[in-house]
Parts: sequence; structure tokens; C-alpha cells
Amino acid sequence: MEPITESIYRVVVVEDDQATRTFFEECAANHPRLKLAASFGKLAPAKAWFRSHSADVLLTDLSLPDGHALTWIRELSVTQPGCEIVVVSMFGDEDTVIACVEAGAVGYVHKDSASWDVAKTILDVKAGASPISPMIARKLLSRMRKSSGAVVSDASIVLSERESQVLDLIARGYSYSEIAKLADVSINTVQSHIKTLYSKLAVHSRGEAVFEASRLGLLPSMRPGR
Repeated sequence: MEPITESIYRVVVVEDDQATRTFFEECAANHPRLKLAASFGKLAPAKAWFRSHSADVLLTDLSLPDGHALTWIRELSVTQPGCEIVVVSMFGDEDTVIACVEAGAVGYVHKDSASWDVAKTILDVKAGASPISPMIARKLLSRMRKSSGAVVSDASIVLSERESQVLDLIARGYSYSEIAKLADVSINTVQSHIKTLYSKLAVHSRGEAVFEASRLGLLPSMRPGR
């Protein structure tokens, strides 16, 4: 039997701060399963590059010297559907996060987050995860609680006890491997539950799942009496 060859993912970085950009570049360049495909400090050259190239993962800031990346994220999610977009930004307000998720970003990491493993985050994204900083996840949940004073629910969506547990852990910002350990199941089982959750909620990413489940009152931590 031939050995299984692991995929190598091409990474593009768009970040105007030189020190941060260098850090991201090194994280991608130094991992055996990642390849730094390109790196830019402004939007214009990044847009031009993507017109004739493709990538597997984009790490991008939002506020750049020549514009805001939100509209580009929306465009890129259509023209480059195979490229997973992770926003890394100083902006952590709920409106910005939701706008990025709706535009097509699969993850949102705040720059003030504690030291995080960039390479692992990229590999988790390609495995189906949608990283959201715990601080941002908490803000989103808080916003959902205060939004209208009433919880909208959909009786047609019924979650199993395990699906409900996995959903709650997703909302709290845990990775697939962390959820597997906490729930005492395999990562494959976690991914299976998440696939089912996405189908039931009619969503395509972790951020969308948290937002929709919060809106429908399906998160355990938001149910009456919790």
C-alpha cells in the first residue's frame, strides 16, 4: 500500500503591519504542510494577484492603507470558492464580525487574542473548522441575548443531546480537537455532528451556525433558566 500523502495548502497573507505580516509569513513558510504563496501590505496588489492565481487560505486584515477588505472578501468568496478566508483584525465589534461572516469569511480572530498557533488554525480551517476568538463569540452571544428581548425559535429544528452539546462548545470557541476531548468522542464523530448541524441550520460555516442557532434560541447556554 502506498503511503498517504498529506495535502500542502497555499497561504496568502494581506496585512499592512510589517511585524505582523512577517510573523504570519514565517508561520506559513516554516510548516511542512503549508506554503506561503504570496504576501501583501495593501489591497490593490492582492486583488491583482488573485486575478491570475489561486490559494487555499487567505489571512487578511480589514483596515488596509488603500481600503477596507470587506467588499473584497465578498467578491473573493464568489470568484475563489476554494479559498477559505480568515479575518485577523483589531475590530472586534459584533456588527463587523457578522458582516465578515455574511460576506464569506469562515473565521475571525482578534489581534489581541492570546498567543495562538497560526499554522494549526489554518490546518483546522481546511479540516472544516471556523475559528472565532472566544472573546468575539461571547460578544455575539451577548448581542443575541439583548437584541430583542425575545428569543425566536423554530420548532421544526430538533437537535439531539450530543448535537446540542457540540453546538454549545462551538459557540464557546473550542476547536474540533478540543470538542472531541471534552465530549469524549473522536474528531470524525465531531465532524459528523457538525455536518448534521450545518444541514439542520441551513448554514455553511461555524460563524453562521453560531449566529443562526443564537437567533433561533437553540444554544443550551441561552435557554431559559441557564
